[in-house]
Amino acid sequence: MNIIVTENYETLSEEAAKRIAEVIKNKPNAVLGLATGSTPVGMYKKLVEYNRENQIDFSQVTTFNLDEYIGIPSEHSQSYRYFMDHHLFNHINIDYKRTHVPNGMAKDIKVECEAYDERIRSHGGIDIQVLGIGNNGHIGFNEPDSSLIVGTHVTELTEDTIQANSRFFNTISEVPTKAITMGIGDIMKAKEVILLASGNSKADIISKLLEDKIDTHIPASLLQAHPNVTIIVDQQAGKHL
Repeated sequence: MNIIVTENYETLSEEAAKRIAEVIKNKPNAVLGLATGSTPVGMYKKLVEYNRENQIDFSQVTTFNLDEYIGIPSEHSQSYRYFMDHHLFNHINIDYKRTHVPNGMAKDIKVECEAYDERIRSHGGIDIQVLGIGNNGHIGFNEPDSSLIVGTHVTELTEDTIQANSRFFNTISEVPTKAITMGIGDIMKAKEVILLASGNSKADIISKLLEDKIDTHIPASLLQAHPNVTIIVDQQAGKHL
């Protein structure tokens, strides 16, 4: 597990974007696993800049997002499809048909989950997976529990996660309580993982993540078993390291 502590959020974003760009340059038809949330926004901004400057070409790239709320249509301003369109897809030369986000409005969610896993497999798996981390240690929406699910599945969001996400909604009652998420197995199969964390609020969980033990109540701790993980944090998130 590699750890990079950057001076600030700006350099964190640049470090992450450079690694994504390197993967695409080495493999123009790379499969990217992408994340939403406030932390990767700066990285996406950098990737848009690189694309506009013709430093990287997304025309053959395929993407798979980690998760999506259940019950929110894709055009809703808080859907993760909308987030990705707004921050990345609408601003780069990617084939929109190659961008995949789980369908939280699917008539049969179980079928949607199985189909999502199959689409990932049919593309040869994920070359590099971007992750954020929740204050409770969740990655994707794999929440702390006594056991964790391997494949894409429906998850009940914890009160901590609902509270954290409520800042994006008018009221906490509007925050969805369920989501579709890639499972831990899908994430662990990625050839490379980069986990990003920024700010004082992530310092404690980053410290716990790096303790020499795996605990399903800290889902991110399973990354210790992955052969190619880089954790990129700013000085605030890495202050206990």
